[in-house]
Formats: sequence, C-alpha cells, structure tokens
Amino acid sequence: MAPISQISADAALASNPLDANARAADAKLHADADALQTIRSEGREILAIPLDQIDERAMIQDRTQLDADEMKELVDSIEAHGMRLPIEVFRRETSDENPKPYGLLSGFRRYKAMRQIVARRSDPKWSKINAVERYPEALGGAIRAMVEENEIRSNLSHYERGRIAVVAAQQGVFGSTEEGVNTLFATASKAKRSKIRAFALIFEELGDLLVFPEALKERDGLRLANALRNGAEIDLRDVLARGTFEDADHEWQTLETIIEVQEPKARKDPARGGRPTAAKPKSGWDGDTRVLSSGVTLRHVKDSSGHMILVGGKMIDQALMESALDHLAYMLEKPDN
Repeated sequence: MAPISQISADAALASNPLDANARAADAKLHADADALQTIRSEGREILAIPLDQIDERAMIQDRTQLDADEMKELVDSIEAHGMRLPIEVFRRETSDENPKPYGLLSGFRRYKAMRQIVARRSDPKWSKINAVERYPEALGGAIRAMVEENEIRSNLSHYERGRIAVVAAQQGVFGSTEEGVNTLFATASKAKRSKIRAFALIFEELGDLLVFPEALKERDGLRLANALRNGAEIDLRDVLARGTFEDADHEWQTLETIIEVQEPKARKDPARGGRPTAAKPKSGWDGDTRVLSSGVTLRHVKDSSGHMILVGGKMIDQALMESALDHLAYMLEKPDN
C-alpha cells in the first residue's frame, strides 16, 4: 500500500463515523457506566438477589430468637407495602459445602420475614429480596456493623450482647472476649461494658444448658455472673442439667436457690482467694469515715458536681470495685431493668 493510502486508512479508522446525536448518546452511556461503578464501589447499588442465594448463617448472628408478634407485624407490613429497607450482604467464594454466593450481614429479621412470605405465596416476585452489597475490610468490621444495626433498630438483649462477643473471640475474630466487648461496644459506657462481660461469662459457663437465657433480667443476670465468679459453676450446671423447666420464671427460681445459698458465703469471704487472714479491725465510725470489719473504709463526700464515695483498704482491686459498682447499679436502676 502506498504511503498516502496508509495515511488515509489510519485517518478513517481514527475518525468517529457517528453523528452528533449518536456521539452524545455514547458519551452519556460511558458517563452512566462510570457513575454506576462509583455507586457500586460506595455500596449504594440496590440488588434484587434470589433468597436461595443468600446464606443466613455465613456469619455469626447476634440474634438468638425472634419475637413472634414482632415478626408477624413485619411480615404483614412487607406484604402490604413492600420491603422499604434493603438487607446487607457480602459476596463470598462458593464451594460444594457453601454453594450460596452471598452471606447475610444485616437484616436477619427482614430476611426471615421474606422467607415466611415465600413459603405461603407462589408469586415469583417474592423470591428475590432487595439488598446492598457491602465490602467490610475484615470480619470484625462486618460483625461490628451488624451489632450497630441491631442496637439502633431493635435493641439486643443483655445475653445476646455477651454471646456475640464470646463467639467472635472463639472464632478468632478477636483475641479475647474482653477485646470483643471493647470493640463491638466501643461507644457504650464503661458500666455497660462491665454488664456485657457479666453476661458473656454466663454464656461461656452455662450457655449450653440454659433454656431461657434471653429472658434473664439485668439484675438477675449480674447476680448469676457473681455466683459464677464465686465458684458456683458446678452446682449451677448440675441443677440445670437435672431440671426440666416450664418457662423462664421456673428456670430462674431454680438458679436462684443455688445463688441464695452461695451469696452469704461470698459476703463472708470478699477477698475470694488464699490471702492471709489478718486480725479483724474494729468496725464503726472514725470521724466521717465508716470502717468495715474487712478493713475497707468508706467516706462520703459531696461537692457541686454531686456525691462521691471514697473507698480504701488493702483488699480493694479492680474486680472488686467493678462488682461493687454493679451492686450500686442494682439500687439505682429502674425496678424492671
């Protein structure tokens, strides 16, 4: 081919044969594609995913039970108005053991409601669920996102909070239950995290035997945790293993028989350990300071910011103070908490 012919051919290939309208449409198509990629990368694209492609157990779930009345209300609402809030999923590698390409991140109740609707309706429109794909940097971030979503929309029970921290630690997401509590509930107060650790202990020691753990009230759960710390685990496990419980009240009454026997012993030995026994100091008031028979001193101070109790004594340590704060919280909380 002559040089001039080659130049002409190259020019023809480089030129855009489309008219102005077609070029504008092509540019819009590329812009839309770029915008869609941005939406996807930011996790704002709503997908319609078949329910049977989502594994609800792909990740640790913090919900251990669903209220039947609340679920009925949710099912009725979705049937009447559709599902207004999408669930969140994450993509995962499939295998023979795990054939579903998506794992459920948040929206467990909405997912279960849709499954109930599908079970009683033949309309194919209910076979898919609106979902947003998330890309958590690590599993710990995914679990934290799930906990935050449920804390905001439907408050977790004390037991569910403790359980999720323990299970996450057992699966290697966190180095310890302590780290799990501090990470998953970072915005909670120190007192609240202390309570969560108490219920985490209950799950660790008795979770395989308790029938109605979610029904434990805060005060009762803290008493149970204190009994476990004071060495009542064997007796509590024994009474749970031998019992058949009609309801949550029956189960708690059975546990309380052990706790009430154990509590006076714990009060007699507050140090709980092999510490040398010192001569018992004289108890009573020394000026404005209350001296206890254990050697602990208590002094009440009041200023413009409020009331303070100054606690002193050799036996005082972090664990004992946290236990004392828990008991003080019993007195200051609302009766039904």
